[in-house]
Amino acid sequence: MNPPLPNLFLADLDPSLVLTPAVVRDACHAIRRNRHAWLARLRTRQVAEIIAYVAEQWLEPDNGFRLMALSRGCEELGHGPATLARGLDAFFRQLTLENIEGLVAQDLGDNRRLDDFSASVSEVRSARSAIARGPALLAHVASGNIPVPTLHSIVLGMVLRSAQFIKCPSRQSLLPRLFAHSLAAAEPKLGACIELASWPGGTADLESALFHEADCVTATGSDEMLRDIRSRLPIATRFVGYGHRVSLAFVSNDVLSTYSLRRVVRDLATDVVAWNQHGCLSPHAVYVQDDGAASPEALAAALAEELARREQAEPRGSLPPEDAAAIVARRDIYRLRSALSGESTDRLRFESAFRDIPGGVCLWESEGGTQWTVILDRDPRFEHSCLNRFLYVKPVRHVSEMLRVLEPSRSHVSTVGVAAVDHRAAEIARELASWGVPRICPVGKMQEPPLAWRHDGRPALADLVEWTDFENA
Repeated sequence: MNPPLPNLFLADLDPSLVLTPAVVRDACHAIRRNRHAWLARLRTRQVAEIIAYVAEQWLEPDNGFRLMALSRGCEELGHGPATLARGLDAFFRQLTLENIEGLVAQDLGDNRRLDDFSASVSEVRSARSAIARGPALLAHVASGNIPVPTLHSIVLGMVLRSAQFIKCPSRQSLLPRLFAHSLAAAEPKLGACIELASWPGGTADLESALFHEADCVTATGSDEMLRDIRSRLPIATRFVGYGHRVSLAFVSNDVLSTYSLRRVVRDLATDVVAWNQHGCLSPHAVYVQDDGAASPEALAAALAEELARREQAEPRGSLPPEDAAAIVARRDIYRLRSALSGESTDRLRFESAFRDIPGGVCLWESEGGTQWTVILDRDPRFEHSCLNRFLYVKPVRHVSEMLRVLEPSRSHVSTVGVAAVDHRAAEIARELASWGVPRICPVGKMQEPPLAWRHDGRPALADLVEWTDFENA
């Protein structure tokens, strides 16, 4: 039995207590004062050491905050314990001193930029130097699908030595609260520079109070939500929004040998199982070159078998009735299409003639539930998955065909996972980059971006800071 969290933050209080704009404003003033008195005086390395220490604690199997996250977070988020544990471990392993200082150097040009005036080679030549500073008060409007983006935003705010107010979704504040409590346990003064609260999205009076106090607002959610927030911000308030994005994978024909196929299938299943496809980095579809040693049909069948194995080792978890109903309805559509095309869902009865059937469809599904679904669809057009381990496999002739059918979704693509031999992977990456893909990675790593990744193609820290130039000659 986990003890209750102490009432350090507004989100810890009884949900029946009603927040008011005055409470939100007072909280903003308090954390801003605390930041000015202590946090703003620290150096980058001091903050990075605290973050790295807390991350090490979260990776310990008997850490109290970790145990509470795994025992109570599964019910709140709808993920199984193994899925939640793996996702948290992937995040906290990134929070090392080396990675944090590397992030500052990458985004700001020098890992001293937040501490002192420093200069690049070109700045030295023109007798200039510069220092970057983070917002005095940084507000985050968090999404509720997976916790890692919110935890990542909190880490960025700490590196910038900003006071932070995190607005959590209703009934989904546990993981951010636990992380904030772990920071406060490591350094109480740091906890005094953070506030968390939870209220229904669109509560205009509370959000107006928060937005008018913040120097910078970040938000993750739908494009409609971002447009609404942007319209309500004071003109001088900086805004960084992360909207609707989708991801997918591409499997080159050169990795479809008998041996390589098994490894590729394991990696693809890892990407599907991670956070149960929630978040912008999970694949909705896998595009497979259809002239390899193994066919797309063979890959789809093997992937179905692997997802069945993963369900035994890492159960998906229960779904809200409406999500389960959406999967059942989508399956029914493809079951009908499969029957009309005369194809079986039994992998042992595939015929090579399937390659020549326009619009051919096959379906694999978990027995007795909606735990996983694989749809092989010869129509290459991109379709959004139902998520929760529901994946499309779509044969294509080459990368350019995939990009052609993705054109309507160009502005929403986040990540493409690639399975290919090294030289071919580099060629594919150049083609994807030219088209505009912000992130390309090996399959198996789609939901594990490095700390310094450029979210939606933008630098994480550089979008949040302001600069002072010093022309000293």
